[in-house]
Amino acid sequence: MRVQTRHTPNFGVARVLLSPGEAVQAAGDTMLASSFGITETVPPRGGSRAGKTAPSVFNAPEGGGWIDFAPLAAGDVYPLEFTGGAGWCVSRDAILARPATVRQDPGWAPLQKLFGADAGFLEHYSGSGPLVLAAQGPVDAFELAAGELVTVRPDFLLAYPDTVQCRLRAVDQSGPQSVRTGEGLALDFAGPGRVLVQSRNRRLSRG
Repeated sequence: MRVQTRHTPNFGVARVLLSPGEAVQAAGDTMLASSFGITETVPPRGGSRAGKTAPSVFNAPEGGGWIDFAPLAAGDVYPLEFTGGAGWCVSRDAILARPATVRQDPGWAPLQKLFGADAGFLEHYSGSGPLVLAAQGPVDAFELAAGELVTVRPDFLLAYPDTVQCRLRAVDQSGPQSVRTGEGLALDFAGPGRVLVQSRNRRLSRG
């Protein structure tokens, strides 16, 4: 699977190029157009996980093909390349398209430690290939040196790799907090590594 992007960073579209028989997962309502012969397997009605609708699976025919995916809100699209090494923690609402070679890791221990028994606003992925992210506004990045620190609010976070240390804390101990949405919380990161953020607040942009 390869990814080409256009109309970035404000109204991004991701073209996913599939080899013969290759498949990609994405929400059905983000599929803008495709080459002829692409088939879509729709999840059973009511199928969901972690509070979101299960994705469709798009399969390429014998000759291969392409699919254009467009996020439901204006913003950037960003292919996050997995190389088979370190995994990434990704905002639960940022996934636009995912190949079978990039797998979600439910129950990943560091996230369980971060969120406890609750389903938090992050998911962990590993494997190889491009995981396509959808961002509110342009994608930005903090390149952290060893021991360098930065604080990010959850509504602006896109992803960070396993090489980055992360601590979750309340902004105001007396205020409302939610590990599901990130309300009232902040994330402290320590390098080395890259922290990807979006330039607009996801919750406010969709509100």
